[in-house]
Amino acid sequence: MGIGGQLSVTILGFLLGMAPFNNDLNELKNHDLRNSDFSFEMKPTVVTVEKNVADLGFIERPKENDMVVDAVELGVVERTGKNEINRILSFVPCKQLILVTPTYNRAMQAYYLNRLGQVLRLVRPPVLWIVVEMNAASMETAEILRNMGIMYRHLVCMKNSTDVKDRGVHQRNTAIEHIERHRLDGIVYFADDDNIYSLELFESIREISAEAMRYNDGYNSLKELLPTRTSSQNLTFRFGTWPVGMLAQSKNKVIVEGPVCNRSRVIGWHTNEKSKRVRRFHVDMSGFAFNSTILWDPKRWHRPNSSPIRQLDTVKEGFQETTFIQQIVEDESQMEGISDGCYRIMNWHLHLEAFQLVYPKGWMFQKNLGVVIPSN
Repeated sequence: MGIGGQLSVTILGFLLGMAPFNNDLNELKNHDLRNSDFSFEMKPTVVTVEKNVADLGFIERPKENDMVVDAVELGVVERTGKNEINRILSFVPCKQLILVTPTYNRAMQAYYLNRLGQVLRLVRPPVLWIVVEMNAASMETAEILRNMGIMYRHLVCMKNSTDVKDRGVHQRNTAIEHIERHRLDGIVYFADDDNIYSLELFESIREISAEAMRYNDGYNSLKELLPTRTSSQNLTFRFGTWPVGMLAQSKNKVIVEGPVCNRSRVIGWHTNEKSKRVRRFHVDMSGFAFNSTILWDPKRWHRPNSSPIRQLDTVKEGFQETTFIQQIVEDESQMEGISDGCYRIMNWHLHLEAFQLVYPKGWMFQKNLGVVIPSN
């Protein structure tokens, strides 16, 4: 067979081999796919969450035509029985801590704020840190707060500095007004930036009650209720206090100031300062905390009047604490000692400060430091 014959046979075989494919292709062109026997079925996984009816009172089942594709369940799948369900359903979130810190630009400010911020990072959330400056918000403070990784609010006290006797009083009042205006719910604590705090302190002050006191008919105050209360009467506290260790102004001795307790009941006060014995309550500004709702919900706490609660700048130094506390509680019967027996010192006020020290703005050098000792 010549070359021409072989070529004809090859072409013929190729055409015969393509014949079935051409027939299928023509059929696809001339027929609607919906009328053909061709079918495609997708059976995605159906996610079913079942709960015990006796335990939770309901059961969730998929309907007949329900189809869930790429379903993701957010929650807890019960696998261990009734006790675990009860544990989950009885979970109570932590009470929010609202920490108020007045601060101002000085050589030790960055050290103090970073030290306090690092402690707060270890405290279980929710924690709200309210930092207050005078007249303007500094870039240094703003940068420290942004980089700290905790929830904060940076406020400015616009009080005229020439009329200010105690800067901290007006800064704390600015924070109190903010809490009152926005009805922030939590435990308020005045945490000055130069104090030293233990983690135990922040966990302990969460124990201060969040519930208002309820009196039976015929009782107008907690003082009247205390001698005759029964187990059926709901008695809780709004104010917690504890002893604080302090370095005396002379820097040559350590003093302790705060409540003396019988378990959680405040029965007296301890102080080393003779000049302060005329105060009603002997406690440091960092030695008490209270429920924020008393600031903006006086009816809930049976306050006799609805006048704003503020710290006073008109009293002598050392009396700001007692005059403020007297606006919150009537007497020691409305207080609770934090940490059973008030035996533990959980924070310290050291009165350490470095005045008139020159420091670089923003703690950043604009140029390299001068060489004092050259390298070999």
